[in-house]
Amino acid sequence: MRTPIDLRTLNREELERLAEEMGEPRYRGRQLFKWIYGKGATSVEQMTDLPRAFRTELARRAHLTRLEPVRQLTAGDQTVKVLFRLPSGRHVESVLIPDFDEETGRVRRLTVCVSSQVGCAMGCAFCATGLMGFQQNLTAGEIYDQVWQLNRLAEERFGRRITNVVYMGMGEPLLNYDAVLRSVALLTDRDGLGLSPRRITVSTVGLARRIRQLADDGVRFRLAVSLHAPTNAQRSAIMPVNRNEQTDLDDLIEAIRYFEARTGQTITYEYCLFEGFNDRPEDAHRLADLTEQAPGKVNLILYNPVEGLPFRRPSEERLQAFIRVLVDRGVTVTVRRSRGQDINAACGQLAVREQTASEAVT
Repeated sequence: MRTPIDLRTLNREELERLAEEMGEPRYRGRQLFKWIYGKGATSVEQMTDLPRAFRTELARRAHLTRLEPVRQLTAGDQTVKVLFRLPSGRHVESVLIPDFDEETGRVRRLTVCVSSQVGCAMGCAFCATGLMGFQQNLTAGEIYDQVWQLNRLAEERFGRRITNVVYMGMGEPLLNYDAVLRSVALLTDRDGLGLSPRRITVSTVGLARRIRQLADDGVRFRLAVSLHAPTNAQRSAIMPVNRNEQTDLDDLIEAIRYFEARTGQTITYEYCLFEGFNDRPEDAHRLADLTEQAPGKVNLILYNPVEGLPFRRPSEERLQAFIRVLVDRGVTVTVRRSRGQDINAACGQLAVREQTASEAVT
């Protein structure tokens, strides 16, 4: 018996080909695309401008997966975290982050933080998702559906569409390379959500070979690299990926230089500050040295504590001292303060709790 096709895994060209294989003109595939990615259809029967015979046969041969929201939490700062159940029964998290204008109180930006995997194989010492280990790659459609559903939530709560998407949720996006790039193509398609590639940021722990591949593929979205330490010794202590000579800081910096030369884009360095570990003035100077080798903005992140892990965020005084060193060295610096702390909005925390609860029941 033929395995049903998941329509939400197909792009425009593949849907057009499917329509042809079923004896329909190619434009039926374009109609399918608009229903799936532009209108968020959850069943073939909703596609009322398709011939009934085509819909009947399509429903027999194919289906549409949809992520099931199982828990939704809203923080005092109006950050919203949603826990989704996948068709596999596993869980992923997505976060809707509003950014308000301090003077008017109006929403300036609405960012969706999206997951690309269930769990993560990278094992970073400070990350809740790493506690789960790697469990599953998401399809491009499952990534897209997170954004689609949070866009609907944004329209309901804030009266406007989302403005940005960041691949900074659960998982290492570049270990799910093809699905992530396919999902970006869906998000930027004029018949999908129509986002600008410049409004999409993919964050990686720094897989040098994949960064070079992104450059060769000519991607137009923004790239962020999770650095978190300015020396190989420090970085290897908290990020196992750095212990390989092909993915250590030296190779990573070379890959970033290659990416910037091929694409004409500068990257963003993400640097999470941990008290007493990487937040000293000398660490700031070493970080500035790295940005001289491969230019990029530094986004300082104030750690969102994870239960059971020993890391703490530094004081405001240590943060300001760190910033002063970078600014004096001519580095462009932004600070990302943790959002949704009262709902455990750091990626993976809710999913870890859900998995732990499920294991306890079984």
